[in-house]
Amino acid sequence: MALTLRVLLENQLARGADSGLRAKAGLSLLLEDETTSILFDTGPDDSFQHNAERMGISLDNLTATVLSHGHYDHCGGVPWLPDNSRIICHPTIGNERYAALNVAGRSHKIKKLSLEIDYARHRMEYTRAPLHISDRFIWSGEIAVDSPKAYGVTGDQTDYVIDEGVLIYLSERGLVIITGCGHRGIINIVRHCQQITGIDKVHAIIGGFHLRSASPRTLWQVRQFLQQLKPDKVMGCHCTGAWGKLWLPEVISPATGDTFTL
Repeated sequence: MALTLRVLLENQLARGADSGLRAKAGLSLLLEDETTSILFDTGPDDSFQHNAERMGISLDNLTATVLSHGHYDHCGGVPWLPDNSRIICHPTIGNERYAALNVAGRSHKIKKLSLEIDYARHRMEYTRAPLHISDRFIWSGEIAVDSPKAYGVTGDQTDYVIDEGVLIYLSERGLVIITGCGHRGIINIVRHCQQITGIDKVHAIIGGFHLRSASPRTLWQVRQFLQQLKPDKVMGCHCTGAWGKLWLPEVISPATGDTFTL
């Protein structure tokens, strides 16, 4: 059974792609097998919809939309989904959140990272626990991290992006793990997916790995981990960044307009 991945939106435009496609900071992927069609993230606005139309792709019969987390560049396109769309995500996805700068022990908000989105008009499936969407697709649920990294503030609390989850596909060659930004750490994400599925073999890791400004120590740890894991494909895009890609073994860089078959 084949899995088809279409990149509806990513930071870069694929080489040779239609010049009418939009490329901007964000992520939106369409994943399909013979029975299931899932929109993973929507990017920041209606660009995912515009690009799907330019690529000749219909989004009329989606099984579900899965939102990785509540940052605007991943869920900002929700207002362009039809009413009563099925959306799967973490319960805290709608929290207001900001990037922040710590000065003299105090946190100062510098940029809003969330949008006011009306989720009430959709069929929301909020869950912290893993959820089987179909025989082969699984929403990871909340990913436990022993020492989470802070990414700003939500309300008056430090924002550890606990709402971030990933999409898992059970392929015949192992797990296909699709990430939005990888805020919870790619090593933690992979181990969580292995634990909840009972499958150690990873066929592919796809999406944002949040390594664009990672320290050499973190990049070395990720590189060593992937070399030991030996996935068949590492496909880093969005916030993986050029810096992160330099460290990853044989990385492929999906871009807006690309189509891959796994």
